[in-house]
Amino acid sequence: MRFGGWVRFGLVGLLCVVGAGNPWEVSAQDAVVAVKVTPEVSLDDAALLARIREVMVAKAELAEAGSKENSLRDDGIAAGEMRDYRETIPKSGVEFELIAIPGGEFLMGSPEDEADRLEDEGPQRRVKVSPFWMGKHEVTWDGYEPFMMTEVRREKHGGWTDFDPATHDAVDGVSQPTPPYTEMSFGMGQSGYPAVCMTQHAANKYCQWLSAQTGHFYRLPTEAEWEYACRAGTTSAYSFGEGDLDEHGWYYDNSNDKYQKVGTKKPNPWGLHDMHGNVSEWTADAYGESYPVPEDGGVLINPWTVPERLYPRVVRGGSWFDDPDRLRSAARLGSSEDWKQQDPQLPKSLWYHTDASWVGFRVVRPAEVPTVEEMDKHWNSARGKR
Repeated sequence: MRFGGWVRFGLVGLLCVVGAGNPWEVSAQDAVVAVKVTPEVSLDDAALLARIREVMVAKAELAEAGSKENSLRDDGIAAGEMRDYRETIPKSGVEFELIAIPGGEFLMGSPEDEADRLEDEGPQRRVKVSPFWMGKHEVTWDGYEPFMMTEVRREKHGGWTDFDPATHDAVDGVSQPTPPYTEMSFGMGQSGYPAVCMTQHAANKYCQWLSAQTGHFYRLPTEAEWEYACRAGTTSAYSFGEGDLDEHGWYYDNSNDKYQKVGTKKPNPWGLHDMHGNVSEWTADAYGESYPVPEDGGVLINPWTVPERLYPRVVRGGSWFDDPDRLRSAARLGSSEDWKQQDPQLPKSLWYHTDASWVGFRVVRPAEVPTVEEMDKHWNSARGKR
């Protein structure tokens, strides 16, 4: 596989939308207004999100009805229960695996007596998380490069200049990266290796692009979901307890100064690979120096610190570039503008963190289809932020 070597595949058929009374639920007529993409207008808007959501709703209804058109292979529902499944990306034919994560309650953060603990890992708080699916592996270049390299002309905001909502599929309206200004794997490997150097915005838009094709709502995990899945029911510093880190994660001492192929180390108790090391992973949250805790000491349900600024935002898991303590389940890191120092563009690109060759991501899919407004909050959390 080489960068820039992909060609456009056939269009994916998507349904038009019928409004549901909510201001975010846009009608079919609104969705096909004859407006062109310009440097100021992307058309990656509420109307597009409504088109994408309608497909999700139709697919969820089929799954609920137990239709023969659904299968465990691509939906994750069997006999009304969440199961692990595989999904194929229509535009590229790339497959990826999802692990069913049961909902539950856990103690988020690290205890004060944990070795190498930092202050931003507390105070500990009780958190309840709803069930979801999570990528078994970090997103690889196989899955990410067809999103990144499209060989069509795009404005800086990522809109395809020839996109026409009246004639093109919704997936073609999703903002996608402008061409990178350098080879983004930096020679560390491509097929089977984790994609890196994307901004959180780029990771969010990949989730939207993926969702528009598959009819499933994919997004970044919240910080609470990420730690819950990483711990997998454990309370120790690492999900493998007192086991050998070399058997479970890639870090500075064993990585040969580069990321490694996904899934080559042992998984955590819930079957997720590389939650400790290889590449740090974007979450959906803004970074704070401590966790907000309810005054009554109660349980927080699905907490999400919605970003109000571009920086800092949270990455988790540690990477091939880190020491072992940064791979602990509770370890956190906030993003920085310094991750774009090599970017020669003015203003800096929306899409690339060229100095963060150790940052990637994995996707999650919640059990419930969200509203268009909720989709917008996740996929466009960087829009208009400074």
